[in-house]
Amino acid sequence: MLVEQTSRPAPTRALDDFAARPVVIIAIALFALEMALAGRYGFHRDELYFMDSARHLQGGYVDQPILTPLLVRVSLSLFGVSLLGIRLWAALAVAATVVVGSLTARELGGSRRAQLLAAVGVATMPVLLASGHTMGTTPLDILAWSSLAFVTVRIERTGNLRLWMAAGLILGIGLANKHSIGFFAVALFIGALVSGGSRWVFNRWFLAGVAIAVCFTIPDVWWQALHGWPTIAMTRSLNHENGGLGNLGNWFAGQLLMVTVALIWVWVAGIRFLWREKRPLLRALVWSYGLLFVFFALTTGAKIYYLAGAYVYLLAAGAASLDHRLGSSRARLARLLGFVALSTAVSLPLALPILPASDIGWTYKINSSLAEEVGWPEMVSSVSKVWHSLPLRQRSHAVLFTADYGEAGAINELGRSTGLPIAVSGHNSEWFWGPGNRDATTVVAVAPGPIDVTDYSSYLRQFFQHVRVVATLSNRAGLHNQEWHGHVYVCTDPKQPWWVTWPKLRHYD
Repeated sequence: MLVEQTSRPAPTRALDDFAARPVVIIAIALFALEMALAGRYGFHRDELYFMDSARHLQGGYVDQPILTPLLVRVSLSLFGVSLLGIRLWAALAVAATVVVGSLTARELGGSRRAQLLAAVGVATMPVLLASGHTMGTTPLDILAWSSLAFVTVRIERTGNLRLWMAAGLILGIGLANKHSIGFFAVALFIGALVSGGSRWVFNRWFLAGVAIAVCFTIPDVWWQALHGWPTIAMTRSLNHENGGLGNLGNWFAGQLLMVTVALIWVWVAGIRFLWREKRPLLRALVWSYGLLFVFFALTTGAKIYYLAGAYVYLLAAGAASLDHRLGSSRARLARLLGFVALSTAVSLPLALPILPASDIGWTYKINSSLAEEVGWPEMVSSVSKVWHSLPLRQRSHAVLFTADYGEAGAINELGRSTGLPIAVSGHNSEWFWGPGNRDATTVVAVAPGPIDVTDYSSYLRQFFQHVRVVATLSNRAGLHNQEWHGHVYVCTDPKQPWWVTWPKLRHYD
């Protein structure tokens, strides 16, 4: 039987006014910073793939649902192939996350000072700064997590169970962007039950919220079912690559990089505050963090950002709990903000393209994303020279094939004015878009360098009698990234027809 509680006594203390002006100024400043640096290097490989995906709109994809490609399609329609146009969504998402974090602090009883501290803490999170620079699923995912946590806190404070429908809408939009928020929702549900909050979740409004969320998953589930559930296969591959005990060290160290160093103690205080409140939905947020900390550590340990959204509400809770420590002294708050500014300045070159591209090689092991924005025009130029060097008769029976989706996306988006054909790839969703020229007898293949691929020529010789290297990839910055010293190959005399070989080239990673 479902038990419904329609109301809960309001807190004895009225909430402080929302510190709208300073919070919005911080959010706008973050947005302006992201947009100012958006054109500093170039497209990230994932952005190139999302543009390719946007030109093949469908219900779902191997590696994500539809929302990010859909937003990229809007940007392509409005702005064309533009760094600023595509990254607008990411910058808006991280700016909105700042506001949500501050509102969460207010819901938890935080004064205007606490709301300001929460806004600063969220805006200076290295993971948020980095994700706001690149369009992808992560900035939207962090916003969805923090928004779902905000609504959960508001339901606990007000007792308004109808807000579960708003939570369902947020969850649904989040699931249309990335599947990981589903784990957050399940962890919240489990946390509420073990905290004695069954009446909060066993009611018709909660079920209505679940129904709303499920509706958003229908296109993705339908596509997955029609295509043999490829996301499950890809997830297993990612877990094998990134999970396991060997990556636990990366995971634990990485969690200390989610929030600027000066405020680590604040999110730790947030855990303590939420737990000591002894309110089921607040404790559920702590349970969610703990459960997912262990789950992601074991399954995706090398991907340290999977839990990033949780630190927004932990920072908000910590800021709300520290009002009494800060007291009425502006000097104490100013000193804290000074330490935040100092630690943020140190982390900025790791998160954003502050330095010249030639000087960021040392950041690669900490954040490889920035390095992967360098060298795509040079790669396309090399491929174009090879392609146009082929005799016209040979080109008419040739196809461009790439080892990964970034290279295919670069050729298809940046090579449109060079006369290159559409490139095909066996990587993730690219494989489903077909082999190009089914009867090709020559394949011009592109593969990354030794950081990612050790001996691609041996792989190609499984399918062709003759494979020769005709170009070596580099970039003007001399940056040793994933494409550095990759190769362009010309492959001839296929051992089987290209359309027969094509199914063997599919890979998920």
